Amino acid sequence: MTTAPEDTAVAVPDADRRVGATRTLGGLRTAVPGLALCAIATAAAFVLARLLGGTSPMLIAILLGAVLANLVPPPATFEPGIAVASRRLLRIGVALLGLQLLLPAVLALGWGTLAVVVAVVVGGIAGTLAIGKLLGLDWPQRILIACSFSICGAAAAAAIDGVVSARKKDLVTTVALVVVFGTAMIPLLPAAASLLGLDPEQGGMWAGAAIHEVAQVVAAGGTLDTAAAAGGGVLAIAVTVKLARVALLAPVSAWVAVAARRRSDAPVSAQRPPIVPLFLVGFMACVAVRTTGILGPNALDFARTIQTLLLTAAMFALGTGVRIAVLRGLGWRPIVLAASATALVTGISFAGVLIVG
Repeated sequence: MTTAPEDTAVAVPDADRRVGATRTLGGLRTAVPGLALCAIATAAAFVLARLLGGTSPMLIAILLGAVLANLVPPPATFEPGIAVASRRLLRIGVALLGLQLLLPAVLALGWGTLAVVVAVVVGGIAGTLAIGKLLGLDWPQRILIACSFSICGAAAAAAIDGVVSARKKDLVTTVALVVVFGTAMIPLLPAAASLLGLDPEQGGMWAGAAIHEVAQVVAAGGTLDTAAAAGGGVLAIAVTVKLARVALLAPVSAWVAVAARRRSDAPVSAQRPPIVPLFLVGFMACVAVRTTGILGPNALDFARTIQTLLLTAAMFALGTGVRIAVLRGLGWRPIVLAASATALVTGISFAGVLIVG
């Protein structure tokens, strides 16, 4: 009689663990179809990127997702896996992005260039938030657009989404706008740099400070580099300046988290997003690992490939949320804000390039 409670006390945790394991396995099984679809789309994006001569597979994946969603929407059985790709895989990819960031190389840009980077990020975010407020957009959508256009595109949108209670529609809209405006800048910025008489180094600095996505910077920087026959020098400048903007992702995300908590009406006891999400801790850890120099070129290339695969799968998943019917319902305000953010960041960075020289 006296041993029954003890037996029960031991058996219940074991039962809970079995139930938890069963639910985990069930969740994995339901995610398999969607993840398989994302994997197929990722492979297709890489093949198309190679055929199209260096186009970013991430950009192609977003387009593939949008085309599929509007022509043949995936059945409901694919939704769990697509959700996993659009959130978990995206955040793992953001964390691995830290392995691209070599702090000594960023610091070697000089204080003038670093000041321009800070001005672009701070001025871009502040200005975009102010314009968005005038347009009547709510704060989550404004902060998503402001940070993604001022820091590093979809990766920044994912980071900010991790600390802000934004709607999925806002995140998908932001990513779609990043694709449209950032892709337009790939040919336009090199052409503008030539018309304005910037030398190749200034053009590379402008591209890194103004364009939204890392992949878009690589494309524009490659165009500038080819035109100048610089043998990779201009591209290196563009990417290094861009990664200096990426370095501000963690502190900006922490600031946004604090601001979001202050704006929240939820009681203190309610569950809130952490000030520094786990994937941003991973991002900073990857930056630290890269800075130590313990990873060789082969390891870094492997990590970069994994990061690109994860982000490409995530971009396809996000692309499936870009429905024409949804975009029609957006109205003109988010588009105007995205255009304003692009013009603002481009203008601040151009002024900085002229000042720093």
